[in-house]
Amino acid sequence: MKFSESLKKNEDFKKVYKNKRSLANKYFVMYVSENGLSINRLGISVSKKVGNSVVRHRIARLVRESYRLNEERFNSGLDVVVVAREGAAEIRYSAAESALLHLAGLHKILV
Repeated sequence: MKFSESLKKNEDFKKVYKNKRSLANKYFVMYVSENGLSINRLGISVSKKVGNSVVRHRIARLVRESYRLNEERFNSGLDVVVVAREGAAEIRYSAAESALLHLAGLHKILV
């Protein structure tokens, strides 16, 4: 069962950033905002500072997969933007998943 969609439009990202509710750890910064829908929308941002396109896409895939496998644990009705930090360039899946869940726990958006 799919509980989420992708956040794609720049204006949607800006709305989440404008909310200014963010927390960070070594690998990611997570912004969370309520969207008024019954589903979550996940946005992933990886800057060129992190690495070349291969590295950036790998990080995005890791974040997307970590979220997908744990999406039933997240509250619904949220826009979540995950911004990768430079330290995420060499990250493994298990570290990405634990970092994502750690930030979700700090935001108190886990069920």
